[in-house]
Parts: sequence; structure tokens; C-alpha cells
Amino acid sequence: MSLHFEQLGAVSLPGNPPKPNEDSFGFTDQAACVFDGATGLGEQLMPGPSDAAWLASFAARRFCAHATAGEGDIRDWIRAAARDAERSFLALRRRPPRENYEIPYASAVLAAIARDRLHILWFGDCALLMRDAHGKLHLFGDTFAKRESERARVEKLSANQKSRPADSIVRDEFLPALRASRNYVNTADEWLFAPDPACADHAKSAIAEVSDGSILLLASDGFLALTSDYERYSPDELFDAVQQNGFQPLAEELRAIEQADPAGVKYPRFKTSDDATALLLKVSA
Repeated sequence: MSLHFEQLGAVSLPGNPPKPNEDSFGFTDQAACVFDGATGLGEQLMPGPSDAAWLASFAARRFCAHATAGEGDIRDWIRAAARDAERSFLALRRRPPRENYEIPYASAVLAAIARDRLHILWFGDCALLMRDAHGKLHLFGDTFAKRESERARVEKLSANQKSRPADSIVRDEFLPALRASRNYVNTADEWLFAPDPACADHAKSAIAEVSDGSILLLASDGFLALTSDYERYSPDELFDAVQQNGFQPLAEELRAIEQADPAGVKYPRFKTSDDATALLLKVSA
């Protein structure tokens, strides 16, 4: 029996419509991915709307292309995509980065079917939720732990300031601290996808059994905020809502919550709204 993916739905919303959506997603009959580009903290180095948008879009395309070619496994495919990104970055950038924070980075969640196994890789705070054929929900990724850490960080940085957490002045005022933190990315324990094939060796991984009828939800943290940040749904309830009503009502609810708290007073965060992407897939025989 050969298992494959069928798309049931997808959504990808920019956090701020006038600005580029720095999320991206892709899928083939054997592989799927969601990438969430890390918002730039300095001068843009690549052509296009933003360095983060370039990396997320490029990575999703190349990962799917390597998956379609079928040589190697999921880690080989993401390594090859990172190598492609490295070549493009070296060829097209306006100048070499002076510090690590200028390098484009992305969180990601990646999945591939190999026989009756689902192979999962992830970087950062994207995640995969899977409901198996028996109705049990499985969660893969670090979204909830990382979002709690991010919320605490926002509260700490904005404490004792006249501005409110999601005000742009907070981000500007603490840009040196944000840059210092990002300078440590891909140097020790915290790894993100980057134009560097070495990142593939540091993606976290899991393997799960799948069968005909299993349902997967791959998502960026901006979409999962409905659960992790705003606590409107448990993971099970969110999965139910996606399956029963599709993505549009949830997208509207997500943005309504954020617009009701634009400065991040109730829900501390650096931006009123984040890019939000999710992909719903069915495993079929």
C-alpha cells in the first residue's frame, strides 16, 4: 500500500497587508512544509519584498522540488534546499553580512511519508498536529514552549516603558537586544533554517506511524496563536474547528482578537498581528 498526501485546505495571511507575507508553504504527494521567515533586523540584502520572504518562499519551492526528485530522505531534501539557498544568497546579496543577525533565517516544519511512517523535522516555533485514524491527536514541535518564552521576553523588554508592548517604538528601542539575541542563532543550541546546508543536521525530528485517514495540520506560530497565545482553543478544539469549518472563520477570529488588542496589552507581543499560515492534509492510500 502506497500512502500519499491530499490537500484539504490552506491559508496564508500577512500580519500587515501592506507588508510582505514572510510565511510560505508547499506540498507534494509525499512531502509537505511550512516556513516562517524571521523578520529582518537590519538592512535588506536580497532583492524582492524582504529577505525573510525570499528565504521562506525559496525554501518551500526547493524542498518540494527535491522531494519530488526523490533522492535521499527528508533531511537530505532540506539540506539540498539550504544548499540551493546558500548559492542564491551568495550570488544575489548586495553585500556579505557583517553580523549573524543580517543573515535570513526561518522557522519551519517539514513532513514526509516513507511507507507507513511519517518523518517530521522542525526548526523554531512551527509545528505539526496529526490526528491519527483512531482519532488521537499528536503534537510535534516547540510552538507552545517557545511562545511562552517569547511572551515573557516581550513583557521584560517593555517593562517600565511608556510605550505598550506591540507599539513599534518598543521594537525600535530594543533593536540592539534583538540583534544581539539573533547573533547567537545557528551558533549553539538554537538552530533555524538558513542559507547554510549545515542547518539540516540540527533540525529536530520525530517519526510517527500513519495510515489511510490520518489528518495533518502544519502551521506557523502566527496561526497557532489561537491556541498558544490567545487560548481560544485547545489543540484538539482547533483541529476540530479546522476540519469542520475550514480556515476562513478561524482567520477572521484570529485577526479580530488581535485588532481588539492592537497594542498587545492583554496579549503581550511585538507585533499586532503575525503572518499566519496553515496547511491541512489527508493521508490516503
